[in-house]
Amino acid sequence: MCKECVVKQAMRMGDLLSLDKSGKEIVLSMANAHTANFDDALSPPENAYKFYEDAAKYLETNDIYKEFKKASSKKAEEFRAVCEQYIQDSEDKLLSATKIAVVGNVIDLASYMQYDLKEEVAKVLESRFFIDDFIFLKTALQNAREIVYISDNAGEEIFDKIYIKLIKELFCDVEVYYFTRGKPIINDITYQDALDSKMDEVAIVVDSGVPTPGFVPKLANEKALKLFKRADFIIAKGMGNYECLSERKESDIFYLFKVKCSVVGEDINAPLGALVCKKNLKVCSGKNC
Repeated sequence: MCKECVVKQAMRMGDLLSLDKSGKEIVLSMANAHTANFDDALSPPENAYKFYEDAAKYLETNDIYKEFKKASSKKAEEFRAVCEQYIQDSEDKLLSATKIAVVGNVIDLASYMQYDLKEEVAKVLESRFFIDDFIFLKTALQNAREIVYISDNAGEEIFDKIYIKLIKELFCDVEVYYFTRGKPIINDITYQDALDSKMDEVAIVVDSGVPTPGFVPKLANEKALKLFKRADFIIAKGMGNYECLSERKESDIFYLFKVKCSVVGEDINAPLGALVCKKNLKVCSGKNC
């Protein structure tokens, strides 16, 4: 959610919402004003949040992309059977399902990359992780009892559900808490969005209370923060969650996303379009670490 991404998102907002010339200029002006005052002490999603909030007020709506989110979930649903069959036909079902979880991460209005979901599904299924910490994720799953799974964009929950369902089948004793945003922000998944896609069939859906396009622990409600700290490990989907959590070294976090921004790519030394399954570098000093 760098400055460039926010400005490009403002331009896309004007096009997707069919704003007139004046409306597009106002939204773009808002974006430029906010990016000029970004606080380097805050994560990019924290800085960007105020722009989206002001844009929503200007557009007189609390959910700018409500219809787009519905359309994204409907479109993603068309690929459920294909993805499930791919997993069943795979020698390593968990690895395949992990890749399936990344498929949906292309559905992102905040990035500048356009997408064709059918093409992306095919690409991901044939690709390897550029950063590949899958073996560590597999080991963590074998030893876990509670997992926090932090969601990202609407449409992704269809693929997340396939992934979580397989996790529950392979590791019967594990409980998965599916974190959603605390309010509509861009096209990120809200509590209601998750329920509409019946995520509660495979996970416990949790409204995190976080209003930013990325999970910021200090903004989480008491329930979510308690679960976040208690979980054996966290799966965080998308670049926004990576940007918000990458500096935290006290928790085991696995990031699953596709690189869609050069700033994030440079940070992790990965090219645009790369698939990432990255474990954080946990730092602790206790005797049980």
